Amino acid sequence: MIAGSAVLATGSQLLSSYVPVPKSSESVKLKGNINHSVCRWCYDSIPFEEFCVAVKNLGIPAIDLVAPPDWPLLQKYGLYSSMCYTNGTISLTDGFADTNFHAKLIAQFQEVIPLMVKAGYKDVICFSGSRRGMDDETGLNNCVKGLQQILPLAEKNGITIQMELLNSKVNHKDYMCDRTAWGVALCKKLGSPNFKLLYDIYHMQIDEGDVIRTIQDNHEYIGHYHTGGVPGRHEIDDSQELYYPAIMKAILTTGFKGYVAQEFMPAEKDKIESLRKAILICDV
Repeated sequence: MIAGSAVLATGSQLLSSYVPVPKSSESVKLKGNINHSVCRWCYDSIPFEEFCVAVKNLGIPAIDLVAPPDWPLLQKYGLYSSMCYTNGTISLTDGFADTNFHAKLIAQFQEVIPLMVKAGYKDVICFSGSRRGMDDETGLNNCVKGLQQILPLAEKNGITIQMELLNSKVNHKDYMCDRTAWGVALCKKLGSPNFKLLYDIYHMQIDEGDVIRTIQDNHEYIGHYHTGGVPGRHEIDDSQELYYPAIMKAILTTGFKGYVAQEFMPAEKDKIESLRKAILICDV
């Protein structure tokens, strides 16, 4: 019984070290090792200006996945756009793997890159889109053809284009860029320091697993990270299978200087409190 009590006590200590329990509306005291951000779309139920105020109050310096029309609101509150959208409708299915969409996509990036330069932003997201029956090599070559038409402009202006890795098992059936190895092959074919992978930890845990080793082996091709609890894509606490403090330490060990953005869908009623806890979990 005594031994059992000791185990329980130790478990409680471990849990409290993983999930910050005390609730506070005050700014999070950050260690400065991780550049924190948060994805806007996960908090769409909160008016954007109200969300900006909450993020600012927490001490988070940036918001991910914001399109040009909303940049002035970020700037009003001194927040950075850590991953930009292009203007217009964002499609995860109609991407660079299909040449039918190249003209539209190229025009979108040619439009947004000068806007980013003017605003002082550095990173913009892109997607491979769906396979539509294509094999890996065909999709890869199509992406190269399309991206090569915008990379010179990105390189000239110091902009990095980042393709997101998404799982094709649960959330995005038929998505082409669903494995790190495929994304790395694309990076190598393009051969540009201004093209990187957005490594989504949630998505790659579902399709690949072995997250830490994959990050260690391929970190030179990764320019950005997203989080999310597996399964369910909710809070990143002990209710799911990933241990984010270890993942964050592995990321730091690679010398990464970019942003880590929270991209989980809060299941708790107090969504901002869930965000605060997630930031503390990742602040190693």
